Amino acid sequence: MSSLEFALELIFTGLCVGAVYSLIAHGFNITFWTTKVVNFGHGPFIMFCSMLVLSFLLNGLPWIVSIPLGFFIIILLGFILERFSIRPLLKYPTSMGWIVSTLGVGLFLQALASKIWGAQALAFPPFIFKATDYVSIFGIQLSAQYLLVLVMALVIMLIMEVIINKTIWGKAMKAVAHDPNFARVMGIKSKMVMTLSFMISALLAGVAGILIAPIYGTITPEFGMNIMVLGFVASVLGGIGSSKGALFGGLMLGVIEKLVGGYISTSAEHGVAFLILIIILALKPDGIFGVKVVQKV
Repeated sequence: MSSLEFALELIFTGLCVGAVYSLIAHGFNITFWTTKVVNFGHGPFIMFCSMLVLSFLLNGLPWIVSIPLGFFIIILLGFILERFSIRPLLKYPTSMGWIVSTLGVGLFLQALASKIWGAQALAFPPFIFKATDYVSIFGIQLSAQYLLVLVMALVIMLIMEVIINKTIWGKAMKAVAHDPNFARVMGIKSKMVMTLSFMISALLAGVAGILIAPIYGTITPEFGMNIMVLGFVASVLGGIGSSKGALFGGLMLGVIEKLVGGYISTSAEHGVAFLILIIILALKPDGIFGVKVVQKV
């Protein structure tokens, strides 16, 4: 393999891996748009939905039943998270209690998964594509499942851009994020908008889990928390709250990781993500596509 082919393979593989991070970053954006809250329970939601669907499959239910049932339960958990873990804390806008609250819910789900399914790794069956299904691009073999995630990340970005910029619902989300009390005076049901945002975020977590779990092949209770951290780095890199930032931040992070792994050391792949996080927070905390918010008082 020539040096050019090797570099192209790393870049294409990085794009596919980065699509996974983008998918997770999209889930962060939904709740951030309405509450300015970063939901650190998002990763365990990804894991829990995957575990639920796997459990249904092992009990004889077909995919067509297992997936909607898993989505229904995870959406219900999103509703519970917002109602009992987030809403009471929004009365104190300067409080950082939501960090502990969402992280606590995530750790609880992780512990609950360990209690129900055990701490051992469980094999997740292929969904849509098998592990041996590959697509050849410029002679480079890429996993079809990875490419599916890449396409889904792009589709979700486009849908989010349309919703937030072209619909009444998007305007309502912006209004609630800016000032929920004033939005309520203007006739917007702020609490309902917040609740639905967490339910949609939970649904995105479920979609991410179903698409990502077959790539890893096995899942554990720690599965979601581990990849959530990288999704959060991608979100900060691109600009948290930006759909384009979620997509391109994830893709950039994936490519950088693979280039570092290919030319320096594979053990440094994930470590470079935290280095990027530190640099971005120091130099441009709003991210690449983030917009600095100026408040007049």
